[in-house]
Amino acid sequence: MSTPATRTPKPDIEDLAPPDSPLTTKEGWRRYVEHEVHPPTLLSAAQRSALTARERGRQDDRRREYHADLPLVNTPTIRKVISTSRLLVQLNRHQVSARRGVILSGASGTGKTTALTQLGRAHELATRRRHPRDRSRLPVLYVTVPPAATPKMLATEFARFFGLTFPARATHTDIVDAVCATAAHVHVDLVLVDELHNLNLGSRAGAEASDQLKYFAERLPATFAYAGIDVESQGLFAVTRGRQIAGRFVVIPAAPFSYATNADKDAWRGLVSALETMLRLHEHNPGTLTAMSAYLFHRTGGMIGSLSQLIRGAAVLAIEDGSEAVTEELLELVPVDYAAEQSEKVTAPAKATGRRRRAA
Repeated sequence: MSTPATRTPKPDIEDLAPPDSPLTTKEGWRRYVEHEVHPPTLLSAAQRSALTARERGRQDDRRREYHADLPLVNTPTIRKVISTSRLLVQLNRHQVSARRGVILSGASGTGKTTALTQLGRAHELATRRRHPRDRSRLPVLYVTVPPAATPKMLATEFARFFGLTFPARATHTDIVDAVCATAAHVHVDLVLVDELHNLNLGSRAGAEASDQLKYFAERLPATFAYAGIDVESQGLFAVTRGRQIAGRFVVIPAAPFSYATNADKDAWRGLVSALETMLRLHEHNPGTLTAMSAYLFHRTGGMIGSLSQLIRGAAVLAIEDGSEAVTEELLELVPVDYAAEQSEKVTAPAKATGRRRRAA
C-alpha cells in the first residue's frame, strides 16, 4: 500500500475554494483565473432618482467593489512577458533538458507579480480552450519563495499548491517525488516562481534552495518563469550556478514609466487614459485624469501599482462623498507608498509649476 508521501493524488479542482485560499493553492489560483470584473451599468439621473435609498445603496456598493477591483491595464511589460513566455513554452514542449525560462526583475511596485500572474492566467485560459473537457488539467503552478528558504521549505511550497500533505517522518525526497509525480499527472507546463529575491545565495541554505529550483526545472517538463526585486544584484548570475542560470533565462526588466521624452509622456498618458475609461462615476468628465497626467506621474513616480491605488482610491471616495467625479482634491486624500512619496519630493518643482499653471 502506498503511503501519503508517495501517493499521487488526483487534485479535486471541482471543490469550491475557501474564501481564505491564497493564490499559492490550486483552489485560489483557479478562482483567480476564472475571476472576471464586469463594469456596472451607470443609471440615468431619472433611473437613479426612482430607486429607494436601499437600492441606491446597493448600487453604490457594487460600484465601490468594482473600483476597488479595477481591471488591469495591459502594459508593455505584461505584453512582453506573456509573448516571450508563451513562445518559450512552445519551444520547450519537446525539450528533454536545458529548457529556457524567463526572469522578470525590477524594483518594487513595477508590476512584476501582476505580469507574472497575468502570464499564468493567459496560459491557463488558452490551455482550457484547447482542452475544454479536461477539468483535471492544471497547466500552471504558482509559488512564492519563502524568506530564508531551504530546499525542503521550497519543495513544501510546491506541494502546498497541490494540497499534498505528508506525515512528520516524510523526507525531503518524499516531498519532491510527490510534487513531480503530481505535476506530471495534471500536465503542468508552466511554473511561476515569485519573490525570487528571498533566495539568499550568499548562504549555504539559499544556494541549496537555488539548486532545488534547478532540480525541479530538470525533472518537470515545464517552462519556469521567475520574478523578483533586482535579482541581478542578488548574485543570481554569479559563480558557476549563476552562469548556468544566465545561459538559460531571458531577463525582462520591469521599470517605472518614464516622463523624459514625448514618447514617454504619450505612453504614460495612454495608461492614464485606459484607466480613466474604466471608471463608472456619474459626474466624471472623460479626459479629466488624462489632463492631470503630469500630476499623476509626480504623485506615483511612474509606478503602475501606485497609480492604480491612487485612481481606485479616489474613485471609491468620489462615490462615498457623493461628488461622483475624481478630482485632484480627492486624489490628494489617497495615501501612496513611501517610494512614491520620495519620488514626489524629487519632482516637486515640476508638480508645483503645474499647479500654478492651473491656478492661473
